[in-house]
Amino acid sequence: MNNYINAKNALITGASAGIGKQIAIDLSLMNVNLILCGRNINKLEDVKKEIGINSSVKITLLEFDVKNKIDVQEKIASFLKNDQIDILINNAGLALGLDPFYKASLDDWEEMIDTNIKGLLYVSRAIMPQMRELETAHIINLGSVAGKSSYSNGNVYCATKAAVHSLGESMNLDLYGTSVKVSTIAPGAVETNFSNVRFKNDENKVQNVYEGYKALCAKDISDVIISVLNTAPHVNIQYLDIMPIAQRNAFVLYRDK
Repeated sequence: MNNYINAKNALITGASAGIGKQIAIDLSLMNVNLILCGRNINKLEDVKKEIGINSSVKITLLEFDVKNKIDVQEKIASFLKNDQIDILINNAGLALGLDPFYKASLDDWEEMIDTNIKGLLYVSRAIMPQMRELETAHIINLGSVAGKSSYSNGNVYCATKAAVHSLGESMNLDLYGTSVKVSTIAPGAVETNFSNVRFKNDENKVQNVYEGYKALCAKDISDVIISVLNTAPHVNIQYLDIMPIAQRNAFVLYRDK
């Protein structure tokens, strides 16, 4: 298999767990150097140690919250003084609550908007200018099938992912004439810590999400992202849905019970 991403530098937000962590592990096995970003330096250190068991790629840790515009700009600018970023994976994001519009928490709404939309904007804006000068570069935005088909009580989470999809289209248009690819990956049901965060570790609610069918796992999503990244330089996969076989859109899910 060709390895078009060999020795490239990939920055991953939300790299301390779930899909972000799995992508970091898999990219390291493709000889991709890593810039791992997250809010908790201790968790990032643990990921770095785990990767180091099987890989000798260069790993840089950047501790910041994507919601913090100034911190994002300063940390990324500092890295770019001495190195380049060939691949950006905008993975950081979350869902909070599952309440109807008229009952939902305003604080939860703001947290999702600040993380899923503004965080993606801050990180992308800090990195994109230097990407335009590279022979090849790639931005991966983690969307969701919820960004295409809203579901009951998903309201603002669905809206934020719709924004991610729209921003992916805008990025592709604004990068017209460059060698920068932009891909939006839209997963369906994936069993990670996503539901733990959404339901604040209420185990009954979390288990109900995944009962009666086989959900995707972080490795499934990572495998797809690696395949998209590892396409020839002239190939730009702009949008891709991925769902478990039991699921056909954001709200049609067959449960065997």
